[in-house]
Amino acid sequence: MNFPSERPTDDPAKTVPLPTLHSEAASGWAASGGGWVHSSENASTVDGPGFRYVVWLAGCHLRCQYCHNPDTWAVNHGERRSVEAVVRDVARFAKFLRATGGGFTVSGGEPLVQAPFALDLMRRAKAELDLHTALDTNGYLGARLSDDDLNAVDLMLLDLKAFDAEQHRRVTGFDNLDILTFARRLAERGRPTWVRYVLVPGLTDGEEDIAALAEFMAAMANVERVEVLPFHQMGRAKWQELGEDYPLESTAPATEEQAEAARAIFRDAGCPSA
Repeated sequence: MNFPSERPTDDPAKTVPLPTLHSEAASGWAASGGGWVHSSENASTVDGPGFRYVVWLAGCHLRCQYCHNPDTWAVNHGERRSVEAVVRDVARFAKFLRATGGGFTVSGGEPLVQAPFALDLMRRAKAELDLHTALDTNGYLGARLSDDDLNAVDLMLLDLKAFDAEQHRRVTGFDNLDILTFARRLAERGRPTWVRYVLVPGLTDGEEDIAALAEFMAAMANVERVEVLPFHQMGRAKWQELGEDYPLESTAPATEEQAEAARAIFRDAGCPSA
């Protein structure tokens, strides 16, 4: 499958580059069934139902102002691992994960930057270990997934940043046309989805945009829950270590009261808010 390397902007004379594997050696490694893993955890409780083995893949094209893992942006900034090695490690915990109603989650970065690797991992975890699978994605590269690929994912964790295109561009550097198209496709295919929304005071707490997003999601029967995640400052040190200007340096963490107010907007629209 050939993936697009760039996304047109509103100006047809300009394009926005999408991340690629940065060398012939890197491309060869990916073609051989391997990929770049940023990190992993064997007992997460916040990345899908039950206890989850989570693998975070390297590579992301969005530049969210509130990103708490900017060290995942570069595709080859991670440990090179084969599918077999990852699945072998997951197998050590499979019995425990199944017993808790949990499973295996692929996250990032943005895992669809390494779509073949992510899909191979989920298919193997499902077929060989009988594990529930989840994909944590921002949806921008959802067109990289065929309908058959979607069937390999038991649960989509869809990270939505904003509803208005200009607001989304402000938050991430990109518009959200492809993201909303992917969300509609998940609804049309009836693929179980949890939506995640990060609430940042002064950035993503606008009631009008939250209400528009809530109305959009409420019409989708496949959305099982909407999670509002309060912004925190845990990623600030990583921005500093990378020499990046952190745009939210002086932004206060979101309070539980602010998060609950956002949840109320989703509930009032008819969304199954967590």
